[in-house]
Amino acid sequence: MRCEVLAVGTELLLGQVVDTNSAWIGEQLAAYGIDSFEHRQVGDNLERVVAALRDLLRHADAVIVCGGLGPTPDDLTREALAELMGAPLRRHRDLVEHIAAIFGARGREMARNNERQADVPEGASVIANPIGTAPGLICPVGDRVVYAVPGVPYEMQQMVRDAVLPDLLRRSGEPAVIRSRSLRTWGTSESGLAEMIADRVDAQTNPTIAFLARGIEGIVVRITAKARGDEEARALIAAEERELRAILGDLVFGVDGETMEHAVLERLRRRGWTLGAAESVTGGLVGARIADVPGASEVFRGSVVAYATDVKRSVLGVTAEHVVSEECARQMAEAARHVLGADVGIAVTGVAGPTEQDGQPVGTVWFGLAVPGCPTEAVSVRLPGDRERIRQFSTISLLDLLRRRLDALG
Repeated sequence: MRCEVLAVGTELLLGQVVDTNSAWIGEQLAAYGIDSFEHRQVGDNLERVVAALRDLLRHADAVIVCGGLGPTPDDLTREALAELMGAPLRRHRDLVEHIAAIFGARGREMARNNERQADVPEGASVIANPIGTAPGLICPVGDRVVYAVPGVPYEMQQMVRDAVLPDLLRRSGEPAVIRSRSLRTWGTSESGLAEMIADRVDAQTNPTIAFLARGIEGIVVRITAKARGDEEARALIAAEERELRAILGDLVFGVDGETMEHAVLERLRRRGWTLGAAESVTGGLVGARIADVPGASEVFRGSVVAYATDVKRSVLGVTAEHVVSEECARQMAEAARHVLGADVGIAVTGVAGPTEQDGQPVGTVWFGLAVPGCPTEAVSVRLPGDRERIRQFSTISLLDLLRRRLDALG
């Protein structure tokens, strides 16, 4: 089974919107063992959309079209599919009522042009959209098929998971169950990680192993298994996961959707400890990430964002001469415990640029940790990138340092 991806929207070509949808769809196709050799972008032009679809279908069994299902005149995917199928568009009254109900639930009246979203090429099937106004479409084209999904990422992802991928597997004639699990890692490079597990990768048959670099979120090692049933697939994954964890050790901080902050909060929750943070260079990113985890309030006391030097001194009681220093990081971590009434205090101070500070070059960051029963410590790192990357790397690196220290306590 071969399935290509076509992203529709002039805004993609102009660089006004980055096409993350195609990347996500490609990742899902690979996880399900479906080949995808080409991703394209095309503007909001009826003739060019139809031409792109015809060209892709010359070699592919299926195409997923993303975007162009909105209510405005430049949303032309429905018309393109109707022309491709040689079929008229029919307006479905039940879809009109569904779209109107969505607007009504938001206290708004549906505009007339939204009725266009209920137009379906004759012979096509509808993919329900419970969270948006644009239904998806499954359009047979001879012995091939085109799937149309909205460009809104969370709507698109639900439709692909719930409708498109199962239909592709059914059409492929493979009744096998495909399951995957992702091990999330932090603390090494992609090339370094690849060297560590090279023997496992070379020996792979089923399950298969893939690397996915996530930038400021680390590197994901995805294990994908195909089997006759769910239990067999999960057993294959579990066996490979044990092998990989034995090699990777504490580089693995979570699985699937688990974030670094989730890992930290779970460890603190098990100990019955609370957490307070003092931030400078990150400007609140640490607190924001922690607070994003459901149930964080059981553990997280808060974060003091002391960006200016005089605030570090007046609010946190910092007396260190230089604020980008080991002494300052220690004092900030201790202040996070005392000011916020927390068991554990963490702190970060550093230089994000564009110029050096306290004689320290851009990218110099100090982390402070104040953990019960341990001497307060400070660790320095040099981080790469621009201001944004330094701040983001600082955030996850601080949380990872705390995770490792908590694990070391046993």
